[in-house]
Amino acid sequence: MNKKIALTGIKPTGNPHIGNYFGAIKPALQLSAQYETRYFIADYHALNQTKDPDVLSERIYEIAAAWLACGLDPEHNLIYKQSAVPQTFELSTILLAFTPKGLMNRAHAYKAMVQTNNELNKDTDDGVNMGLFTYPVLMSADILLFDADVVPVGSDQQQHLEMATDIAEVINRNYKKEILKVPQALIHKDTGIIVGLDGRKMSKSYNNTIPMFLPEKKLRKLIMKIVTNSQTIEEPKDPDICNVFALYKLFADQQLQEDMKKRYRAGGLGWGHAKQALFEIINETISSFREKYNRLMADKGYIDDILEKGSAQARELAEQKLVLLRKEIGVR
Repeated sequence: MNKKIALTGIKPTGNPHIGNYFGAIKPALQLSAQYETRYFIADYHALNQTKDPDVLSERIYEIAAAWLACGLDPEHNLIYKQSAVPQTFELSTILLAFTPKGLMNRAHAYKAMVQTNNELNKDTDDGVNMGLFTYPVLMSADILLFDADVVPVGSDQQQHLEMATDIAEVINRNYKKEILKVPQALIHKDTGIIVGLDGRKMSKSYNNTIPMFLPEKKLRKLIMKIVTNSQTIEEPKDPDICNVFALYKLFADQQLQEDMKKRYRAGGLGWGHAKQALFEIINETISSFREKYNRLMADKGYIDDILEKGSAQARELAEQKLVLLRKEIGVR
């Protein structure tokens, strides 16, 4: 029996941080044990925000190297660039013909920009390009083109998958058959919110992230900046409300977590000690990732070869789907 297909889109927005790893990268890579996995670098999605060609090109390499360093095996998992699969954009055009404008009006990213413009007394659509407005349609094409059964998404992307489902169902009803597979969301809730240096959700927009591939000395310096309270070394501390421990338990097994909790509650553990323990366990975990990432970024030709090979396979699969779709919609 063939495995079901899981598809993951990766927008090249720079090096991933610890929150990205536990919230997206690690869960997505684990799917390969159960699913036929397909990973694509969503470079045209990134074009909505990144207009500098050199920056975008470098970020594509960074994100490809990051996923490969973290364990993506291109021999057993398909990885490709969105821009190298032109069938994606043909399908996007087809989907647009079935997508109500009102559906796009309800997209979170567009609504957020409209709200900001209204608050600033600007024109409603100031700064809104059509790439942003139709982002959910292109994302739907990314998914529907490859007959994805499941798509791992965070809560912030769940609406886009629901839109892909809505569009697929409209088209299937129109042609009275399932010509597009209706995908299901795969939401990982176990990890929860990954806290950043300041205790808020780890996010580049808050400038509170711990990048995955920092050199050892810079990593330690950054971890020592994690916000803590003013308790002295002697005072017992509550690990359940501590930013340092919230990060520590992501990397530690159950026994190490229990041992650290005892140290917190017994007193005699200073924040410097807790941060040093966090640094050591993070550095131990990611050192191999860092080394592989640096090797990959020093050999971009190797990354090019992997992406071109994967993109060629993706184009073949995509064209098979488009041949069937063109026949069904009457543009044989």
